Amino acid sequence: MKILSSWLRAYLPGLQVSDRQLADDLTLRGIAVEGVFDLGPRNGSLFEMDITTNRVDAMNHYGIAREAAAIYDIPLLPLAAPLPGSQPVKQPFPVRIEAPDLCGRFTARVLRNVTIAPSSGQVAERFAQLEQKAISNAVDATNYVTMAMGHPTHAFDLDKVEGSIVVRRARPGERLKLLDGTERTLVADDLVVADEKKALGLAGVMGGWDTMITPGTKNILVEAAWFDPGSVRRSSRRHKLHTDASHRFERGADFAAPPVASAMVSGLILAAGGELHGDPVDVVVPEIAARTAERPAIPLSLQEVARILGRTAEGKALQAETVERYLAALGCRIQTASAADYRVSLPSWRLDLEREIDLIEEVARLHGYNHFANTLPSFSGSVVELPSAGKENLVRRKLLAGGYTEAVGSTFCSASDAAKFSHQPNVHVPLGNPLSEEVGCLRPSLLPGMLAMLAHNLNREAADVRLFEMGTVFSGTTDRVQERPSLAIGATGFAIADHPHFKGRPFTFYDLKGIAEEVLSGFATRSLYFDAFPAATGLMPVWLQPGRSARLVVDGETIGFFGQLSQDEAQRRKLRQEIFLGEFDLERLYRHSLREPAAQELSRFPAVVRDFSFVFPESIAWQSIADRLRALNIAELRSVGPVEIFRDEKAARKTATLDTGHFSLLLRVVFQSHERTLRDDEVQGWWERIAAALQQLGGAWRDKVR
Repeated sequence: MKILSSWLRAYLPGLQVSDRQLADDLTLRGIAVEGVFDLGPRNGSLFEMDITTNRVDAMNHYGIAREAAAIYDIPLLPLAAPLPGSQPVKQPFPVRIEAPDLCGRFTARVLRNVTIAPSSGQVAERFAQLEQKAISNAVDATNYVTMAMGHPTHAFDLDKVEGSIVVRRARPGERLKLLDGTERTLVADDLVVADEKKALGLAGVMGGWDTMITPGTKNILVEAAWFDPGSVRRSSRRHKLHTDASHRFERGADFAAPPVASAMVSGLILAAGGELHGDPVDVVVPEIAARTAERPAIPLSLQEVARILGRTAEGKALQAETVERYLAALGCRIQTASAADYRVSLPSWRLDLEREIDLIEEVARLHGYNHFANTLPSFSGSVVELPSAGKENLVRRKLLAGGYTEAVGSTFCSASDAAKFSHQPNVHVPLGNPLSEEVGCLRPSLLPGMLAMLAHNLNREAADVRLFEMGTVFSGTTDRVQERPSLAIGATGFAIADHPHFKGRPFTFYDLKGIAEEVLSGFATRSLYFDAFPAATGLMPVWLQPGRSARLVVDGETIGFFGQLSQDEAQRRKLRQEIFLGEFDLERLYRHSLREPAAQELSRFPAVVRDFSFVFPESIAWQSIADRLRALNIAELRSVGPVEIFRDEKAARKTATLDTGHFSLLLRVVFQSHERTLRDDEVQGWWERIAAALQQLGGAWRDKVR
């Protein structure tokens, strides 16, 4: 948002500080000035502002001037709206509010015999400095007042209004051509400003084409209203229209502002000619006024102010007169209940103030957080470690040692990502009031955020990326949200980079499998295996590439899935590199205790090594071989591992006895005892038991295969 310092100073004749100091002081009070640009002699500066969404009252020049007046304790001039005398009328212009739950106030003024001309004077000068497009004096007046005091207004060509003004819900299927030239089909949830025959504008969002101001306009109806924020937000999202008006209305406009805004717009238009026709019509819905401009007073205790804020840098608590001054500068009305207690009536433009703590925060903000002493909060008791803290630390250490970097993603995701990555198909928790469609749901999985972070790195030419995130995922319904801890791992690029003395190696499925095994090695488990289901069964996640993915099962319970990102998902996200990722259920993993480290003295007796050269059918997995040999319960069997595996066509040509559909395995076992030297006869007996077990699995000695 752009703000002119010269415009601010017009409301603050007593402001003595420089523009640069003003920008710094506003920023320290939460009204962030991100840039200050000199406009030349006598023109002041242009401020680039970043106003948070809850401070709609500061999205204009007068609101920021109000903040500066509170900071420097200087007078703030009231908003001026001089108007000529009005021509008497027999009957005021008719206005009806048929949707009192969506429109709390509607103010209308009739201007006749107006002159439509280009804007001049102060309006034209300030528009030029703000790089605001000028249209005509009537249209520019509404935009000028929005920038001045923050309340949107609209001007209708009165001669094109048929009968009364009616604020109502749209009729289903009703069509409305807007000022941008587009025609919209309305639904019953849309609020419109209409006449007796047709809709004239989408309330709080954009006016209509049929009643817009043209060079031939002679009579004008000036509208200034208060519309329900939720209604404006829904219409704006539904029709994909984000305007200056909707930006303010959907955040909560000032209920008391319409009469002032209407007068300011009317005065600017009448400056070029015309007359005010009758008194303004101001229709108010008492129920809406009661919960906005006439909210109940909030109790405030000076003792609570001192307890929450502590002492200032001078070592003193804030005095009562200081607190009162700050609150009065914000527009609050203070009633003294006792020596140290107040009842504070809230200003109509600060709908974000609701509780005592909000008022205390405002006092601290205006005084300046940097003007309070640095103290630590009082604490009694001791720090209690969470039950899973040790297990969480182990997982983090394993991943960091494996070369992965911890990252933190968004807690929200889109509905499409939630449906695709949810552990239960199409079961996710939507937000009641999302900021956008891209963050419309609580994440049921960490993977959408992980993919976004991987893409962020790849788009910035970081080709080798290894990340992990430990966070909370959500399931259930809006009424009952369930949370559980989860772990996501993502990697792409090279597992081993190129080196002057050896060639690098791309990251593969087995690297991801290896880090998963390394993490699991820290937990006491009875069994651990990996498997996969055919794609046709629908039991594997759709985001994994069939044939390059697996399920991790620990003690008969599924812990997670991992593998290569599916080609369809990679293309949809425009990821050109192979992406490997997985997600693991930490809640299930944390049910297992940590593995207790055990040290064993190295044996003083020699080891005996034996090799087995067997041919197996392709259906035999290594896990089956390892489990079968472990089941022999040979205490002196120290290790079992493959030395060579031949299974492709090239290996088949090299080993003439290897048939298609089989693979050749050179298996090495090591025997060793801690008490004695092993005898040849017992080693031979173990050798025979291992050979028999391998043959029972379907293996055959390689030299006996024909």
